[in-house]
Amino acid sequence: MAQSKVLIVEDSASLALGYAAQLEDAGHEVSLCETLAEARRSLLGETFEVVLLDLQLPDGDGLTLFDALPGSKGNPAVIVVTADGSLNRAITAMRLGAYDFLVKPVAGTRLVSTVGAAAEQTERLGAASEPKASAHEEADTFHGFIGKSPAMRAVFRTIESVADSKATVFVTGESGTGKEVTAEAIHSASNRKNGPFVAINCGAIPENLLESELFGHVKGAFTGAIENRIGAAKAADGGTLFLDEICEMDLKLQVKLLRFLQTGMIQRVGTSAAEPVNVRIVCATNRDPEMEVVEGRFREDLYYRLNVIPITLPALRERGEDIALIATNLASRIATEEGRSFSGFSKASSAFLEQHNWPGNVRELQNALRRAIITGARGKIELVGIARPSALGQAPVSGMLQPVPTLPSRLEPLSPAPSTSDFAGMTLEQIERTAIEQAIARKSGNIVQAARALGVSPSTIYRKIEKWSD
Repeated sequence: MAQSKVLIVEDSASLALGYAAQLEDAGHEVSLCETLAEARRSLLGETFEVVLLDLQLPDGDGLTLFDALPGSKGNPAVIVVTADGSLNRAITAMRLGAYDFLVKPVAGTRLVSTVGAAAEQTERLGAASEPKASAHEEADTFHGFIGKSPAMRAVFRTIESVADSKATVFVTGESGTGKEVTAEAIHSASNRKNGPFVAINCGAIPENLLESELFGHVKGAFTGAIENRIGAAKAADGGTLFLDEICEMDLKLQVKLLRFLQTGMIQRVGTSAAEPVNVRIVCATNRDPEMEVVEGRFREDLYYRLNVIPITLPALRERGEDIALIATNLASRIATEEGRSFSGFSKASSAFLEQHNWPGNVRELQNALRRAIITGARGKIELVGIARPSALGQAPVSGMLQPVPTLPSRLEPLSPAPSTSDFAGMTLEQIERTAIEQAIARKSGNIVQAARALGVSPSTIYRKIEKWSD
């Protein structure tokens, strides 16, 4: 942990002295000031690695101190300290460039670890670092992404600018747009790239097991807990924790996640002992999180705590020339995996790539290419009749060959629908498959609507269909 000079801007003498004592015990050099005016003078006269900033100060709003940072010595990292009722303002501070924020009362271990991490970032970045050209400006690839459309370049710029921050990132976008790729890109572009990247799908794990998967458990905590388990949060210590389909999380567990985000401490199921964890949180959903909050399925305070840095991914249909780039890259890779040759796309297929709506985005494109390569003749890839526009309730593309029915025959409506007695002798997997197929058929092949009717994520259904195609 870096030993550094810390400026504490806090008008409560008891709090300021308490913070100072803990930081000095950790080896940091501390200076105190009670007002914005004193803080500005200190920043002009001395070099600090970290500023610990209260937002409620006698002579004004602590947020205005960010205006003084460009003229200060060095480039200190700012950690905002706020009360529970000021979370919105703390998030504003993060968007102004704050490294992190802490909620009062601040645990000593969290304070020391956060200041240490912030100091390390300041030392690494350096006061005189020269700006570098963005890695994505001319290249067709960026940390796992393929493409260079204006919409994606905006995403790449955001990833580069927030990579080294500890601020939580909330990624939204349709199913199949690359939310996990975004999380991995943030991790690989950050100072945590040598640490672990741990992904957990909140919608794919039963509610009664998700807490254990996230925070761990001790042996004997519940039936089936035959050994200690550290959980995803601890496994990601020093790295990045990606929470996919975050809006699927049960409300009771949302409370515990919020507590973890505020304290940096986890508590395994079956024990009262708390452990510190240093992770960067990236979360994602294909739902509208604000609507989930309005309808009471997602806590408002947790949403504001997670939505510090929002990233919205464009749908594939909005990415223009990227579609052909992605298709060519995927086709080449799939052909190699399947032991086939790839010599490009037919003229009709190239037109189809541009004109199809791709409601399933990159995941749909990938599945269509694999089917075309496996089932098609050698030579140029023919997508017409493989990726079918009417499959998801769309009109055929003008001038294209008339597509065959939307989905594989196994997804055609079963008539009549099975009764409860019809499930006798079927496995749970067979019942699940039947239910999904019926839902898709009832929605005329629209995966998104079928998922909504079943109360699951569209990505869950896409994964099931891909599994059944193997």
